[in-house]
Amino acid sequence: MGALQQVLVVDDGVRLADHSLAADLAGLGYASVTASIEAFDDVLAVIARPAAVLLQSSNRRDAVYERLATRLREQMKSGGIPVIELDGAPTRVGAPVDLKSRIGPYVLNEPEL
Repeated sequence: MGALQQVLVVDDGVRLADHSLAADLAGLGYASVTASIEAFDDVLAVIARPAAVLLQSSNRRDAVYERLATRLREQMKSGGIPVIELDGAPTRVGAPVDLKSRIGPYVLNEPEL
């Protein structure tokens, strides 16, 4: 069995104290790194190639955020890494199962290196 597949979680820096997407991912068997949208380039430079990127946003919609999010999407697309967008809505019951159904096919099909 190979190492855990790593997922990069990129957000706008707004994180709920009572909910951690990283905890949900760990519960599903995925390793993850969380970074703000402003730091994604720096984080990508020091981590292994992620199997997927989760772009998690809240209601923040400014020109800088949109420009960085567009650049992230384009960079990941050119590298063949899927970007799955999640809105900042509160997590509902069953969300980890929904999350697994959204990232599972990408991460499980990632070739081992």
